Amino acid sequence: MLLNTFLSTTAAALALALPTSAAPTSQVFKRASDLSLNAQLKLADTAIERFALLPNDSDFIFDFNTAETPIATSQNFHPLVGTGISFNMGSLPACSMSFVHLHPRATELLTLTSGHVLTEMIPQTGVTDSEGNARVIKTSLNAGQMTIFPQGSFHTQVNPDCEAANFTAAFNSEEFAVSMVARQMFELSDDVIAASFGQVIAGEDIEKVREAIPVALALEVEGCLSKCGLEKR
Repeated sequence: MLLNTFLSTTAAALALALPTSAAPTSQVFKRASDLSLNAQLKLADTAIERFALLPNDSDFIFDFNTAETPIATSQNFHPLVGTGISFNMGSLPACSMSFVHLHPRATELLTLTSGHVLTEMIPQTGVTDSEGNARVIKTSLNAGQMTIFPQGSFHTQVNPDCEAANFTAAFNSEEFAVSMVARQMFELSDDVIAASFGQVIAGEDIEKVREAIPVALALEVEGCLSKCGLEKR
């Protein structure tokens, strides 16, 4: 009699403890309606709740062809919430160079799918070459080749040819972010910039230098322009 009572009590406890996929969505979770979908996904207690918040199969497709920006992050592709990854597809036009930049929250894996790209990367202070100078890691990538830019490293890409170079980039953060090194440096106050550069930039010339930094994301490369017969603007 005691054994039967123990077994029935244990079975009942286990039945209560085990999750059931048959439970209606409304019973699985309740979330404040004024929260964004991303906030609801982050607050979900289980994967079951997260999938319930993305009820359509189309929620799991990111279309680079129609996206406002060809960068899939947790902000515009909600299934990425909680995965720690994001993805980018892009193109460097002929004779162009990306600004020197860094990603404050992610390491980047850049893979070239077509064309030819030269890259330069400075890992961090203290990484030196055989002569004790700051090491600049340079690569020459062709289609099917990949390089890595560790989190926080300064890097840039140059397309030295007359054809566009297409690439994909994977990041180990849902929101990898971009910091434009030169442009953001000159957002600091004049006295800070002058102190940082010493006598290299005179205080009265700081505004000229600040205004000389282009707003566009690509810089034209004069040698390539001449080779490809493109007019400099």
